[in-house]
Amino acid sequence: MLGTDFTTGSPNWLDLGSPDTEAAAEFYSAVLGWEFVSAGPEAGGYGFFQVDGKTVAALGPLTEDGATSAWMQHFMSPDVQATAAAVTAGGGTVRTEPMDVMGEGWLAQFTDPQGAEFACWQPGRTAGLQLTSADNTLVWTELHVADPVAAIAFYAGLFGWRSAE
Repeated sequence: MLGTDFTTGSPNWLDLGSPDTEAAAEFYSAVLGWEFVSAGPEAGGYGFFQVDGKTVAALGPLTEDGATSAWMQHFMSPDVQATAAAVTAGGGTVRTEPMDVMGEGWLAQFTDPQGAEFACWQPGRTAGLQLTSADNTLVWTELHVADPVAAIAFYAGLFGWRSAE
């Protein structure tokens, strides 16, 4: 079960990049009952999906050339600079260098050695999602790759993850 007491490597943020944020906000409002709340003009169109006033996901415009609409899972990192170095050392790539997000926290985006994209969020004023494991919120996240053993080794090096059979 996901929670909001985030530890290293736990899912702590989820956002959608979309070429049409207005249409996406309308869609998820209709399907899941989410309310979209803008983060303000300084946030460049980014905002938050909320349920009962608690953030359950976020939405923003696409920022990478050639990107298509996709959900991005973020994992908690106490030090995104160190995580970026570990990603590179483990054979992954840094797509977006660690950056301060208006004092709310630090963000970096990566691609693992098998091509899966993910991000890390280092909490500042914003720890992460405010509601998970409830109706119409994030309850599960998983990775599908060609070489699960290699993926386990990569993510174990980043977050200390382990597997069980």
